[in-house]
Amino acid sequence: MAAAAQEQHQFYLLLGNLLNPDNAVRKQAEETYENIPGQSKVTFLLQAVRNAAAAEEVRQMAAVLLRRLLSASFEEVYPTLSPDVQTAIKSELLLIIQMETQSSMRKKICDIVAELARNLIGSTMQVNNTPYQGNQRVQAHAAAALINFTEDCPKSLLIPYLDNLVKHLHSTMVIKLQELIQKGTKLVLEQVVTSIASVADTAEEKFVPYYDLFIPSLKHIVENAVQKELRLLRGKTIECISLIGLAVGKEKFMQDASDVMQLLLKTQTDFSELEDDDPQISYMISAWARMCKILGKEFQQYLPVVMGPLMKTASIKPEVALLDTQDMENMSDDDAWEFVNLGDQQSFGIKTAGLEEKATACQMLVCYAKELKEGFVDYTEQVVKLMVPLLKFYFHDDILLIRVRVAAAESMPLLLECARVRGPEYLTQMWHFMCDALIKAIGTEPDSDVLSEIMHSFAKCIEVMGDGCLNNEHFEELGGILKAKLEEHFKNQELRQVKRQDEDYDEQVEESLQDEDDSDVYILTKVSDILHSVFSSYKGKVLPWFEQLLPLIVNLICPHRPWPDRQWGLCIFDDVVEHCSPSSFKYAEYFLRPMLQSICDNSAEVRQAAAYGVGVMAQFGGDSYRPFCTEALPLLVRVIQSADAKTKENVNATENCISAVGKIMKFKPDSVNVEEVLPHWLSWLPLHEDKEEAVHTFNYLCDLIESNNPIVLGPNNTNLPRIFNIIAEGEIHEAIKHEDPCTKRLANVLRQVQTSGGLWTECISQLSADQQAAVQELLRIA
Repeated sequence: MAAAAQEQHQFYLLLGNLLNPDNAVRKQAEETYENIPGQSKVTFLLQAVRNAAAAEEVRQMAAVLLRRLLSASFEEVYPTLSPDVQTAIKSELLLIIQMETQSSMRKKICDIVAELARNLIGSTMQVNNTPYQGNQRVQAHAAAALINFTEDCPKSLLIPYLDNLVKHLHSTMVIKLQELIQKGTKLVLEQVVTSIASVADTAEEKFVPYYDLFIPSLKHIVENAVQKELRLLRGKTIECISLIGLAVGKEKFMQDASDVMQLLLKTQTDFSELEDDDPQISYMISAWARMCKILGKEFQQYLPVVMGPLMKTASIKPEVALLDTQDMENMSDDDAWEFVNLGDQQSFGIKTAGLEEKATACQMLVCYAKELKEGFVDYTEQVVKLMVPLLKFYFHDDILLIRVRVAAAESMPLLLECARVRGPEYLTQMWHFMCDALIKAIGTEPDSDVLSEIMHSFAKCIEVMGDGCLNNEHFEELGGILKAKLEEHFKNQELRQVKRQDEDYDEQVEESLQDEDDSDVYILTKVSDILHSVFSSYKGKVLPWFEQLLPLIVNLICPHRPWPDRQWGLCIFDDVVEHCSPSSFKYAEYFLRPMLQSICDNSAEVRQAAAYGVGVMAQFGGDSYRPFCTEALPLLVRVIQSADAKTKENVNATENCISAVGKIMKFKPDSVNVEEVLPHWLSWLPLHEDKEEAVHTFNYLCDLIESNNPIVLGPNNTNLPRIFNIIAEGEIHEAIKHEDPCTKRLANVLRQVQTSGGLWTECISQLSADQQAAVQELLRIA
């Protein structure tokens, strides 16, 4: 025993050395670790993960190494362990998950379990045999681990083993349902029901064959589990049924939809009798929203029943209190309160009970507005009155309050969409009620995730409301706020550069600086969103207001700035050209050179923004831009013809270049030699990644064919097979939505050839089977 303890102690020292900043020490430790036999590694690592007394970083390192070992060397190590040891490892890991108090550590242990489960599924398909043996507590842990696994497991990985997994779950559910009836034990059944929900959620339509296996038993639980101690089981079962419904879709679920709705309605009408902390409430609220997604417009009839309790829950006002240190000590055991220290021996507290339900209810209101649109119009007024004040619902950085504010922001443009049917006057009144609050929230919101949501929603609202929706005061306030956001963006970048020079700078610091940078760039994208909606609504008359931001946007596109700055700076100037021309040309001195130089930039995102800019210059820019279109052409061609133009990271930029060449020929034909460029342009088609640009290119192709362009058709129509190929490929890649008018034009091109028998046969015979099917599909739908 002493020898084993000594070995384990040596192993802890080794883990410590693997984290040592000294390269030589670390290298030596890595070599020693590599030479430990696989079986011993598993034992030592598991022991280190389990030991709550060990240093946090040592445990985290052990967890990472154990996951890596299972990932890279599973086949060499795991099968050599005895069945008893294998069972012990599974049970041990499941218990550690439940005992672990540190969330980051628990996540790492769940990752180990998921890795083990993945490999077990892959090698023996026995993922579910072992966990459901043993006592109730271990069985519940096993089910919990399965839930963690299926939630993170990609659908493609789950499908091959779905049949086996589902049959185990079903037989376990039947046994546990019997146990509930005979002995009253319910813990494992609760977890099994959640496991079924999680599997259905991941498997989606592949769950259809198993639907009839589960639904009768699940409905039985909801009907009969009415005792107080079964409320959680009943809530989880309601959740499970609604998730299965969402997974299998309306057609399959409709056979039970009305039964399920009646069960929900019955619970709902007893809602007033439910206690405030009844766990069924939040499950019910989420289930209603899923039913709304499944039933679509048919759900509208249930709103009168659903909205009362939902509004009541969404309107929960948390208790708040100002306390001195003495009061605090008396209360600190009560985990339903959160406190912020205000200094001077005083703290501000908020009672968090009910906030989870409030946050869920707010998210569900968003779901109803999104799904039902004008069908939700009767409730828009009360919901907007609830949501607007919630934009200011902050306290500390509580995650539930963040969810409430995000839901409030998300709801605004959706509520405007719902209210449209009541006419412009009603819509304007509603917009006036929310507009000031939204602008103020952009200026004051402390959390960057919520801020980006508010900015995105504000931009969407402007798109809904259009020209005239902002008055002079709004513009003044918005201009000041956007200016401040851009200035802060540059200041934060400088501060990060200073931190990189600091003596404490290391990989970990860099990682957190990268996170800050990502979050800053995300806010920059939202500044761009707002400017886009302002330009597209107000056009050129908004340019004098924009001038206060001009120096900052020019700064974004300086060559030395990071690529995301240059990308988004160019996107803003793209919008100026697209929506504010011909007046945009007076700013050409600021952006034209950088835009042309960026066509061949190292960053694909910058190239894409520059190429799009050239396209809109040709399409909307007016005569002043003609010489710059001529200058841009060879640069665009250079990008299109580069060897790696079509790789995944480059294809969008390349397609924007191809589209820009097409727009130059279509809108500024006298700035280039169209006859010379056209054959090249044809050889680059079709586009299928950037759907918007694909529509432009197909429309131009139709223009050329409909005008019998000799270069496009070729002598004696010899290019037609190639044109058929382009159209078929576009259809295969879903480059054009079927409702787009362009689809009809393409189908008409095909039909014209169809009337001249021989030519049609010649064109069709040169297509693959898939391409021929695509042509037939296009003719069928258009």
